[in-house]
Amino acid sequence: MNNIYGKLASHVYNLDKYIGKSFGDVEYYRERLKGCLGSILEPAVGNGRALVPLLEAGLDVKGFDASQDMLGYCLAHCAERSLTPALSQQTFEAFAYEERFEAIVIPTGSLQLIAKHAMAAEILSRFLDHLRPGGRLIFDLYPHDLFADSLPNIRSWQTETGDLLTLTSQRVKADLIAQTTVSHLRYELWSEGRLVSSELEFFTMRWWGVEEMTLTLRAAGYVDIVVSGNYDFGRAPRHGDEVVTFECHRPQ
Repeated sequence: MNNIYGKLASHVYNLDKYIGKSFGDVEYYRERLKGCLGSILEPAVGNGRALVPLLEAGLDVKGFDASQDMLGYCLAHCAERSLTPALSQQTFEAFAYEERFEAIVIPTGSLQLIAKHAMAAEILSRFLDHLRPGGRLIFDLYPHDLFADSLPNIRSWQTETGDLLTLTSQRVKADLIAQTTVSHLRYELWSEGRLVSSELEFFTMRWWGVEEMTLTLRAAGYVDIVVSGNYDFGRAPRHGDEVVTFECHRPQ
């Protein structure tokens, strides 16, 4: 995958999606996992924005991420709160655990970072293999239009030391057949008006249809699929919804 989340990208992510920030997902996942006694896995754990409140709710959550920089932020946030989850550097494509999980959760559309349908199907099968019988997979997709946000966008954040981080994003490709978009993300760190460092990331996202994902989940072996709109469990998605959440089970 192109999406690597380097040093500056991870810093921006941590400033923008800080611990305590929620898009409605933290409360939703906490409610859906209430009473879960077994281990939970969060792939693409990032800086721990979802992981930390789930741990603080008493849930046994483990996580992995492909970015060591992201894991560094996650470990630091956990240490500040005397939380000691098992975290590791792994990828969607190759992660492996000896144990089997009661639930696997992927909030905020991270599954859309997998650009190819065939690879996504393989990873969904890998998730199934890592669930206990009857275990749940819960994840979000964002049904945004392929043509949305096509104009350049510039955002900025002040760092902890008073420097300036900027992100310039530009959509450069929208492939309707492959259902993917590619954006150039240019991260820049400025100190006293001088450019200190920069990173360029080629950011690829895949856009799924609701029925397409449902069929893909069934083909992978999942059952009892529930699709919900805007974190309203059991309410069918409708036009205008910002997020679609899938919840499904490994057969008993």
